Amino acid sequence: MAKTSGRTRGRIASRLAAAAVTAALVATGASAVAAENPAKSANSASGKSHASAGLRSGAFSQDPHYALYGFAGNGNLYSYTPDGNGGLKDRVKSGENWHNEKDLTQVDHNGDGYSDGIWYRSSDGYLRYFMWNVGEFTVGGGWNTYNHIWSVGNLGGAEAGDLLARDGSGNLYIYLGYGDGTLTSRYKVGGGWGQYTQIAGNGDLTGDGKADIVARDGSGTLWLYKGTGNYKAPFESRIKIGGGWNTYNAIVSIGDMDGDGKTDLIARGNDGTLWRYSGTGDASAPFKPRVKIGTGGWNTYSQLF
Repeated sequence: MAKTSGRTRGRIASRLAAAAVTAALVATGASAVAAENPAKSANSASGKSHASAGLRSGAFSQDPHYALYGFAGNGNLYSYTPDGNGGLKDRVKSGENWHNEKDLTQVDHNGDGYSDGIWYRSSDGYLRYFMWNVGEFTVGGGWNTYNHIWSVGNLGGAEAGDLLARDGSGNLYIYLGYGDGTLTSRYKVGGGWGQYTQIAGNGDLTGDGKADIVARDGSGTLWLYKGTGNYKAPFESRIKIGGGWNTYNAIVSIGDMDGDGKTDLIARGNDGTLWRYSGTGDASAPFKPRVKIGTGGWNTYSQLF
């Protein structure tokens, strides 16, 4: 955990401060542990900070539309707000004192299309939740059994965003979100997910109103997994999108970037360039040809989310 220091508040603080953060159960196995210190205030939190990235412009529909965050090696977070035309505005320093965290991933708790906070895994194996401008609490321990976690939208059919976690054997699990940063016990999705080097998603890629994901395998082939809305079997059989995706070292979605009501994909090239793949809403060809939105330098970030 970062040392305690002052925490800045942004323009969305008043909306979030009223959210009730209640203790719930979370598990990495059959047993569960209670959430620890579930209502830490901004002043008593770990010292990590975040400033509002100006996300509530009203320029988009209710499809997901987050800012893109970059996690730099100096412990700072930087945000890039979508400009509504498929590009990104200039970066803004949006946090500090983030150093040894892994798998930072944004989540929308109430289905309004806006990010409410971050789940992340710390080096001690604890999963923690940071609510923008308000504070953080520990969700549970034992998360080092996983080699990666992702929040890719509402997969279970309720309103709140959910969490996926993959263990070292390639098994994938889903944790359903309660809408306050806490999680249910896990449900096993299936095995064989160790073949994928990137998994991303944030919204509906196929036009059926259900959240979908994409996954890239070791050969560079990208696959579409259509969501079912059923947490017991959250995905249909995979559909091949195409090859050549090993040219990218990061794939992420922040939702609808170009304002057309369809979820898009961001890919970072191995050369540090940034590309947008606009969504089509068609499962047979879910993305339009790529468009460059960053000419270079994006490899400065160890994580994009």
